[in-house]
Amino acid sequence: MNNAQFIIHHAHYFPLVCDLRFKPQSSNLKVQSSMFKVKNILLMLCMFSITTHAENGSVVKAPSAASHKTVVTAAGATLPLPFYNKAFELYWEKNDVPVTYAGIGSERGLKALQRRQIDFAGVDVLPTKAERDSLPGKVLALPTCMGAVTVAYNLKGTDNLRLTGELLADIFMGKIVKWNDARIAAVNPKLSLPDREITPVFRLDGSGTTYVFSQYLSKVSDAWKNAMGVGKKIGCKVGVAANGNTGVAGLVERIPGSIGYVATEYTTAFDTQRAWLRNAAGTFVLPTQVSIMAAAEQEGNATDITNATAAGAYPISCYTWVLVYQEHSYALRSYHEAQETVSVLRWLLSPEAQELTTRLLYSPLPTRTAATAARLLDSMTYEGKKMK
Repeated sequence: MNNAQFIIHHAHYFPLVCDLRFKPQSSNLKVQSSMFKVKNILLMLCMFSITTHAENGSVVKAPSAASHKTVVTAAGATLPLPFYNKAFELYWEKNDVPVTYAGIGSERGLKALQRRQIDFAGVDVLPTKAERDSLPGKVLALPTCMGAVTVAYNLKGTDNLRLTGELLADIFMGKIVKWNDARIAAVNPKLSLPDREITPVFRLDGSGTTYVFSQYLSKVSDAWKNAMGVGKKIGCKVGVAANGNTGVAGLVERIPGSIGYVATEYTTAFDTQRAWLRNAAGTFVLPTQVSIMAAAEQEGNATDITNATAAGAYPISCYTWVLVYQEHSYALRSYHEAQETVSVLRWLLSPEAQELTTRLLYSPLPTRTAATAARLLDSMTYEGKKMK
């Protein structure tokens, strides 16, 4: 496969349904050494097989690359996948502890955690009470970084497109079908918009990215709120669907006139354009580290930072999270294995790991948020006793 791209093709007719290795076309994504890629791909294959095919709730651990070596396994949201890939690669190199992360979507990651098939799950939306109650133990929710759901589009020759939340809602509901619609033209007076049909691209799988996107649209469009609502799946009646951020970005790249929603880094790894969005203050902004941080600062300790009112805030900013069981003496795991999981997560919150976010179009956690997450880690136990 070209460019070290590693993509599993599913039985559905939708292409690019699940990426296990992020497509490294961006200059921000350095090519790994051959040995690291081989080891990681093999471990990820084991991880993916476990999380997608174990249906009976039994406990299964991914095999290690070498006997007696602990392998920390995780799966879930694809929005933070580029950050996690780079962060866990660096952790592996520094500590000789393999860490695998399969980007299978927030919903499936939560199910894998419920079955205790992984050490922790990545999600872009906190679990509901019903989801928490379905888990066999208490979980801690640790924010790991901030990101943005970016509006990616494919309209060659038409850069710097401006959109509003209301326009986005109508596009994904099929109420606006042409790029030269008068309502789009009204906010883009300097652009010559083509007479081309719009093809919305949305997520097929249960997705935290979709949840954040629909959460924002429900705040700015009553029509969307009443007809579509907020959820990990939105069931659009127009357009095409794909699994994962890679699947959506890949289709937007391939289909002229298309539009989709993905984490920002995917718009650089794939050949797509990014739309400017009008925020609650009436300012058109792109997703950047500054505009994402502005959303978090404006909203204080809120976990939902969409449609923030700060002048420079990007309107579809979000936190992304890791869910981990507070009590770690389960599934025959040793104290050492539990310690390794804690060490990985503690390092993910460290300044060194957080600095990686700025290279990959994410944003580091506010200092106060990282400190709160670190204190939560201190509450993790093994056989009822806090781990040192």
